[in-house]
Amino acid sequence: MKPILILPLAAAVSALPGLALAQDAEYATLADTTFIFNTLLFLIGGFLVFWMAAGFAMLEAGLVRSKNVTTQLTKNMGLFAIAAVMYWLVGYNIMYPGDGNWIMEGVFGTFATKDIKSEIDAGGYSNASDFFFQLMFCATTASIVSGALAERIKLWPFLIFVVVLTGFIYPIEASWQWGGGFLSAMGFSDFAGSTLVHAAGGFAALAGAIVLGPRLGKYGKDGRVVPMPGSNLALATLGTFILWMGWFGFNGASQLAMGTIEDVDAVAQIFANTNMAAAAGAVAALILTQVMYKKVDLTMVLNGALAGLVSITAGPLDPTLFGALWIGAVGGVIVVFTVPMLDKFKIDDVVGAIPVHLIAGFWGTLVVPVYTEGTSFVTQIIGFAAVGIFVFVVSIVVWMIIKAVAGIRVSEEAEITGLDMSELGMEAYPEFAKG
Repeated sequence: MKPILILPLAAAVSALPGLALAQDAEYATLADTTFIFNTLLFLIGGFLVFWMAAGFAMLEAGLVRSKNVTTQLTKNMGLFAIAAVMYWLVGYNIMYPGDGNWIMEGVFGTFATKDIKSEIDAGGYSNASDFFFQLMFCATTASIVSGALAERIKLWPFLIFVVVLTGFIYPIEASWQWGGGFLSAMGFSDFAGSTLVHAAGGFAALAGAIVLGPRLGKYGKDGRVVPMPGSNLALATLGTFILWMGWFGFNGASQLAMGTIEDVDAVAQIFANTNMAAAAGAVAALILTQVMYKKVDLTMVLNGALAGLVSITAGPLDPTLFGALWIGAVGGVIVVFTVPMLDKFKIDDVVGAIPVHLIAGFWGTLVVPVYTEGTSFVTQIIGFAAVGIFVFVVSIVVWMIIKAVAGIRVSEEAEITGLDMSELGMEAYPEFAKG
């Protein structure tokens, strides 16, 4: 058999009569390809983070009791839609100073929504892709609050809080770092949002849980904690895997650039570290619950993986794989110890959002200087405290105002019956209803 000679494509094409490549053909410039790949990174990362909304919905639907599943799903649909509108209306302007800046132009200037049409030659990515990507982080912050306050909060008061959180609270504190504010100037480092997104959502949830109070029957008079198992651990597990997958976009696209070999390699490093931290968090919770309770607790394993993800989010690029492993593992350990700690304070967090997002968020923020040059433990603590105090104080004030004006908690009868019937008049599993 004669060997087959394969010519390079360009040479083969030019060798054909009438198909010679034009000498004056225009090729994409470096700026063109940089714009294209950066924009693509934002868009791919954005829709991966969007998919996390489904992960939160499935996780929460699985961890609440069957009589509250429809309400939880409705809250997740509603909060994402509200976040999309509010972030466009005011949040994006607040978060990124410049045209439409809320301080320089006044409160009414905030409502002059920022134009996301791109001047192609002005920057290295599409403005619309940046808006889309940043919106997903805003919505994620609200999703964290949803699960913690499940099974006893009214639907509409919760959604009113989401309006304030996504339109004002989150964009203000995020602007301190990602909008070039004072935290950024002082050297605070939060690569993808262990503090700005996850701990912020955790602080808002903590404030709500304190004002709202625990579920009926959760804590006995003798201090005993009454277990209230979720309705569907298969759904909760599916939700966790969806969140795990979405986190690759959450952390990876926070590199904010994919136009060079160095940037693409950085994204790959971030993916690998993100995955390792999640795996280590799950393994740590798996082993620790076996040791402590003589049986593995699946819900702790799920939250261990999520805590590992939150822990690596503040600095996913610089650690080695071993670094990501031990950082994520500590996150898993944090969950196992802090979930029962909250119960001792009678703070009822249905899905474990406060340990996962707030406590592990603090850990992830604190550990950044171990691997990231130019950062300090003092600066990291100050930044975390600034965000935490602001979000918690404003959130608790907003919750108390809503409670005074409209009430935030359903009646005892409605809570016993279930929010699905009392709030919505429909059930997630009607075929299993007792006759």
